[in-house]
Amino acid sequence: MADSLNPSIPMLKDELDIVIPTIRNLDFLEKWRPFFEPYHLIIVQDGDPSITIKVPKGFDYELYNRNDIIKILGPKASCISFKDSACRCFGYLVSKKKYIFTIDDDCFVAKDPSGKEINALEQHIKNLLSPSTPFFFNTLYDPYQDGADFVQGYPFSLREGVPTAVSHGLWLNIPDYDAPTQLVKPLGRNKRYVDSVLTIPMGTLFPMCGMNLAFNRELIGPAMYFGLMGDGQPIGRYDDIWAGWCTKVICDHLGLGVKTGLPYIWHSKASDPFVNLEKEYNGIHWQEELIPFFQSATLPKDCTSVKKCYIELSKQVKAKLGKVDPYFLKLADAMVTWIEAWDELNPSVAEIPNGTVKGK
Repeated sequence: MADSLNPSIPMLKDELDIVIPTIRNLDFLEKWRPFFEPYHLIIVQDGDPSITIKVPKGFDYELYNRNDIIKILGPKASCISFKDSACRCFGYLVSKKKYIFTIDDDCFVAKDPSGKEINALEQHIKNLLSPSTPFFFNTLYDPYQDGADFVQGYPFSLREGVPTAVSHGLWLNIPDYDAPTQLVKPLGRNKRYVDSVLTIPMGTLFPMCGMNLAFNRELIGPAMYFGLMGDGQPIGRYDDIWAGWCTKVICDHLGLGVKTGLPYIWHSKASDPFVNLEKEYNGIHWQEELIPFFQSATLPKDCTSVKKCYIELSKQVKAKLGKVDPYFLKLADAMVTWIEAWDELNPSVAEIPNGTVKGK
């Protein structure tokens, strides 16, 4: 039996939802039972809504399929992707918890080098509850982790850190490769376990992966839109990457932190690289213009909340990326629809200037 949550770290069982996108029965949850059973699950079923998804007994969950999404959002359901794992962000909309952990259904409990099972939730919670240091890099990585500290020369004025909005976990076994890398490295496996967490520096983008990800919904939730992907769209498999670019620009603007590193999960299934290439083709081409766009994106001082930042970013996407392809005009409109849906499903939450929230 796996170890329970370290008693020195809050479980947050009443403050955290686990969001899982899926097209299949969730037998994988049996491997996670010791860690996930105390938490509420939000399952977003992708694909054919007439298929019945089976969930192992003993879990507290709610399950939504495409029909449910349309019933709840009406015309605004157009902003939720179909036949793509981007559908998971619907779970972020309907959650009422402060924290979200999202994981794919082909991910399992990993083991550290000593052979001990890794409690991924515990580490994500630890990351989210400790500050980040985006304004000055600490060479001992996360100074708030056990056994680390600030090194000589680190400014004392910055040692208090800033709130952590995102905890980005990693993977053993099958890496998060794009299709071309999958094709040239079909046997590529990540066997390296690095016992560290670091804050991604201000002004630095990163390729966010949604299959082992946690975030503070109250701090950054409205920016966690996974875009328009999959069925009917000219692109797929860039949903989490898009959300990561938008989120990082907004975190930098609002003075929030993003951590990456621990915890690891075991990614067990490599998808078909030829199918992936078809989905990713436009993204691989477009990212050479998208990345410079996000690297140079600036938000005005009056954008003092995540929602204001996101609406402003949608305007810039329409004005600048609309020239790259008409798809981005559609995506910019969907970004606005997403915020409207967020407001509709979360009417009792009002943002305040530092990006945190409070009830009315």
